Amino acid sequence: MWQRGPSRLYNGVMSVSKQTQRLVLLVSIFASFISITDGFIVNVALPAISKDLGGGLVLQQWVVDAYMITLGSLMLVAGSLSDLFGRRRMLQIGLGIFLVTSLLCAAAWNGPSLIVFRALQGIGGALIVPSSLALIIAVFSGSGQGKAIGTWTAWTGIATVIAPFLGGILLHVTSWQAIFLVNVLPLLFTMWLLTKLDLQEHRKPNSALDIRGAVTATFGLGSTVYALIEQAHYGWDSPIIYGTLIGGVALLAYFVRYEQKAKDPMMPMYLFKARNFSVGNATTLVMYAALGVSVFLITIFVQQYGHYSALEAGLVGLPITIIMFLASSRFGAAAGKYGPRFFMSAGPLLCALGFFLMLRVDEQVNYWTQILPGYLVFGVGLSMTVAPLTAAILGCISADRAGIGSAINNAISRIAGLLAVAVIGVIVGTGDITLQGFHRGLIFAGTLLVIGGLISAIGIQNNPKKFIP
Repeated sequence: MWQRGPSRLYNGVMSVSKQTQRLVLLVSIFASFISITDGFIVNVALPAISKDLGGGLVLQQWVVDAYMITLGSLMLVAGSLSDLFGRRRMLQIGLGIFLVTSLLCAAAWNGPSLIVFRALQGIGGALIVPSSLALIIAVFSGSGQGKAIGTWTAWTGIATVIAPFLGGILLHVTSWQAIFLVNVLPLLFTMWLLTKLDLQEHRKPNSALDIRGAVTATFGLGSTVYALIEQAHYGWDSPIIYGTLIGGVALLAYFVRYEQKAKDPMMPMYLFKARNFSVGNATTLVMYAALGVSVFLITIFVQQYGHYSALEAGLVGLPITIIMFLASSRFGAAAGKYGPRFFMSAGPLLCALGFFLMLRVDEQVNYWTQILPGYLVFGVGLSMTVAPLTAAILGCISADRAGIGSAINNAISRIAGLLAVAVIGVIVGTGDITLQGFHRGLIFAGTLLVIGGLISAIGIQNNPKKFIP
């Protein structure tokens, strides 16, 4: 079906056939789609999981954030592993871990067991995403690379908004366990596709793993998130809360300082010397924090307050999926031609406008007049932003650092969503989400998006000189 043959490296980019490029793109899309979808598909099932296993909003936050903690923190290690041992091998291992842990999540018998299995599932996801994008960077170049990144980001972006739709359908016909079992066949198919792919990979065999960095990042994130979520139970004046919060922040500060001098850092700080890399990741931080808030908040609100069924809640974001499918690759190609600055500035502002339009939601929670108009504007803005953002960040660093570069960007996006979900209880309250809490969440997310647009407008360069460390 696909021709297999040797590939060669020229300036860090593989010389491969068009067929191999198409196969790489297909594998990368499938792998990333699975991992990212799983991070969001669970949102629509949270009320059902809480009803079945108990735990209220706190359990719902932990089911999301247990996955995000290991995904976000270990993704940096995974980027180093992909550069060290090869992207294809790390992708195979990540898919295998994801397959096993998906089955374990479906078999969870109580809240704590599901949280543990979700954390283990995040390890597999951490290996998948950076390796898949790094494969694209390695085999595509020039305008073809921009188009490939645009296609990849379109599908990964679609994954974030189509996930609740898929989850709603599954919950309508089966139970919440099915949202984890739905991964099995796509995972097996992607693993089979990988066996058809034969590439000569560019590796750095003399690198070492940054164990200290991995430990401090994981525990720093875990402690911070624990404090933000559990403050609803213990209160801010509890030593357990302010102690873990201070400890978590201190560990994260130490992590940044240590990475600046480590011999083989999992997050090379010198990459941030590239202006588009640093500015683009700052935009990523606020953009994906807003996205994390919106997906979590809206999916739960329309079910708890608006009394939508799980299927109806899943259909809420479907227009965004359609818009991104039609427009993301076109915006990616346009950004490749005209530069990413305009798109990365205007896109987040449009997204913010979409959220502010949804402030019209009242006790009726009318989808057609109160939610859909804002979602349509948000969908256009998101489509305008995602592909140019990824291309700007990875297009300014050398190809042989694509693995760690994509890992850093994806880790920042997942950590942003992780912290946003953790802080939801502080913004909207600790019980069921009220109309006032929903409005506060929208204002919070919209403000973040405005900040992201301004950061890009001020800092992004259209034609940066490639940074080669």
